[in-house]
Amino acid sequence: MLSKGLRRALALLCALLGAPAPAAPVTVLKVVAQEGTEPKFIPAGIGRVVGLCVDLFRAIERTDPTLQFVGDQQWLPLVRALSELATHQHDALCAVQKTDERARQYVFLDPPLFQLRYQLIARAGERAVIHDWDDVRALGPQAVILTNRGYTTPEMLERVGGLHVDPSATSPAINLHKLAAGRGRFFLHRAPGMQGFIDRAGLAGKVKILPTVMATTNVYMAMGTHVDPLVRQRVQRAVEQLEKNGELARLLKKWD
Repeated sequence: MLSKGLRRALALLCALLGAPAPAAPVTVLKVVAQEGTEPKFIPAGIGRVVGLCVDLFRAIERTDPTLQFVGDQQWLPLVRALSELATHQHDALCAVQKTDERARQYVFLDPPLFQLRYQLIARAGERAVIHDWDDVRALGPQAVILTNRGYTTPEMLERVGGLHVDPSATSPAINLHKLAAGRGRFFLHRAPGMQGFIDRAGLAGKVKILPTVMATTNVYMAMGTHVDPLVRQRVQRAVEQLEKNGELARLLKKWD
């Protein structure tokens, strides 16, 4: 058995020879795949989820190997995912819009991950030319805009004012099929990933994306208030590094 002094000498020798330091412990952060948020999360067969946020979690892990995100292969409705982050049942949500209410419930990390572009989707035969919300108002009460309950779009349109809105659907896919069936004139949805969403719904050629960007907003990594501030700082530093080296822009382009 080695004496205490000899063990110390060997430890010093290892240090002088440049032996690697013990690996830092890994911090596991619980997340979920948010339903109805393509291209952040996209179903890719039984038990498999792909998408922008899945790639982002892996990029953060490569940037800081002491961080690990688990749960991105498990689906949860968006409204429930937001609620469960507020009650600390998981630790982070990817690409969340900041509102006053959410800012009281979560910690939003800078910089923004990317910017959403809101555009109107219409049936393929739509002839109206839309440059702004005044053009939509001029179409009268028949110009019903479909939005999703529990998302931020109903509040956005309420602030715009003077529009006819149907916020009853619980998912973007439901609204897209409602639009194709004539149960609304427009569907307000967000890019990136809008055309791929339409293609996967089997509605290519039946609906079209109108070119005008009606609104933009940033989205952020949101973390639970219960997460150790030092861990939040590590995630933020990783996001900052991904922005600086162009990886965030590359991922956005991949999934747009």
